[in-house]
Amino acid sequence: MIAAPVPEWAASKSLSDGIAIYVHIPFCPSKCGYCDFNSYGVSKDGSPGLEENLVARTVQATVADLEQSPFAGVPAKTIFFGGGTPTSLEVDDLTKILETLLKVHPPIEGAEITSEANPGTADASKFSAMRKAGFNRISLGAQSFSSTDLVRLGRIHGADQISAAVECARKAGFDNLNLDLMFGLPHQNLQGWKENLEQALALKPEHLSLYCLTIEPRTAFKRLYDSGKLHLPSDGVQVQMYDAAREFAEQNGYKQYEISNYAKSGYECKHNLEYWMANPYAGYGPGAVGCLPTTAGPCRTTRLLHPRRYCEAIESGGNPCAELEFLTDETVFMERIMLGLRLNQGISMQLLPPSQSVRNGVDRLLERGWATLQNNQLSLTRLGQDFCSEATLLLV
Repeated sequence: MIAAPVPEWAASKSLSDGIAIYVHIPFCPSKCGYCDFNSYGVSKDGSPGLEENLVARTVQATVADLEQSPFAGVPAKTIFFGGGTPTSLEVDDLTKILETLLKVHPPIEGAEITSEANPGTADASKFSAMRKAGFNRISLGAQSFSSTDLVRLGRIHGADQISAAVECARKAGFDNLNLDLMFGLPHQNLQGWKENLEQALALKPEHLSLYCLTIEPRTAFKRLYDSGKLHLPSDGVQVQMYDAAREFAEQNGYKQYEISNYAKSGYECKHNLEYWMANPYAGYGPGAVGCLPTTAGPCRTTRLLHPRRYCEAIESGGNPCAELEFLTDETVFMERIMLGLRLNQGISMQLLPPSQSVRNGVDRLLERGWATLQNNQLSLTRLGQDFCSEATLLLV
């Protein structure tokens, strides 16, 4: 851990206009085999694997983290509760954190306030209480409508619980709902993916996040993959799945606005757009990341990952940050390009320095058919989206 004090945040225009707020809830009913997020499978009493009452301590520590924030009073443009599974908490705990946050960061008018939810931890009373507390957007981690897929992924919910959770959300008054789906799953074929898309679209969500499974280090899936026991669709089939997602979305009135995200008009995820446009954001909770301007330049902070260490730091009046990094101009530039190219709108040429090497990079993108240049905006083509990382390197 880097022993460094939390800096004093500069009273800059970008902060006075508001920032995005992220709250990390690290607990899940169980740990999925593909997951590399900072999450811990835990029952209500803190077992197995975690000591008793750690969930309750973490809730209180997160509240205290918010209350002692050095940038209290900065308005919230967007709020996002992620994890883990925020809805694995008791509803009183979840709303307690939100109520504290709303006092510390008064939201701007019409602020988007999202909570992720697992269909297996959703019910009518919980969603109703969340809506009354101020949440106005739900992101459901459906992942698949195939029971076989869900078992292989280690999900706790069944396929029938997805539609039930959507119905509960609608009855509670949520008119902004996202469904997460994954493709490229073990033994999945193109037809199975198309059936997933059809079932998702039948529920009429306002937003769809459609991600390809990635085999991450230090996960159960990585160990299975390395041992030859995880059989995934070929790269060619995965490309067909991605193309099918774009086609299905477009045919049903969803506009792709980012490589993996599609929305009905006006329902783009405002919180994630703050990230992709490299705007400032704050993070609370174990493992939460924030990036805000300071008098010494942009500063990225990462909270202590393990809930126990996070709680101990907060309870002892210590620093809850595990890492603190002041970003160089080069890092800021590279991240703006990398994140901006993920958006269908692309990046303004004004972001790029007028150097010959950058000009050569733009020319290569155009020659390869990876990008188009219109009205001074450089945007990736469908082909270019498959090579987003490589495209970034050509510009930096």
